Amino acid sequence: MRKATVKRKTKETAVEVEIDLDGQGRSQVSTGIGFLDHMLDLLARHSRIDIAVGAKGDLHIDHHHTTEDVGIALGQAVRQALGDMKGITRYADVHVPMDEALTRVAVDISGRPFLVFKAEFVRDKVGAFDTELVQEWFQAFAMNAGITLHAETLYGTNDHHIAESCFKGLARALRAAVAIDPRAKDEVPSTKGSLGG
Repeated sequence: MRKATVKRKTKETAVEVEIDLDGQGRSQVSTGIGFLDHMLDLLARHSRIDIAVGAKGDLHIDHHHTTEDVGIALGQAVRQALGDMKGITRYADVHVPMDEALTRVAVDISGRPFLVFKAEFVRDKVGAFDTELVQEWFQAFAMNAGITLHAETLYGTNDHHIAESCFKGLARALRAAVAIDPRAKDEVPSTKGSLGG
């Protein structure tokens, strides 16, 4: 069963995450940040990963700590749920349009975390959410999931659409990359015989 539960508690936040990589795309998300909840709902639906997130943070300061810590905990949960990574497809890439915005996302579930993130936002905020926190979430997620992640918005003018295409792109790429390849279900997809370093 490719499931995991992660609890993270600091002086700034308390986060609990549960995931099932082989789920139906169900989400139960409550972070106190409406826009982040929306993005995580999209992530669950389009990845077909069941995601439950409960977070309480110092939102009276800003959204940074909660957004980052949710990314950390969700990344850790993905890494745990992948286990020894036997049989996974490992690589995937996708182009996702969202109206006028188009984002390309490529992932390698390598065990070697790295992020390349290229998206230019027009405004500082979408509603009350700082657009710079989209990259912060992706950084926290990639580093803790142990994946190489490239996300680049090729063009777009609406910040909501740009962010949404990034999260949907990640979702669709993860959906393909974590899937079990029936032709190699008992093999780790690496010539080294292991992933993670």
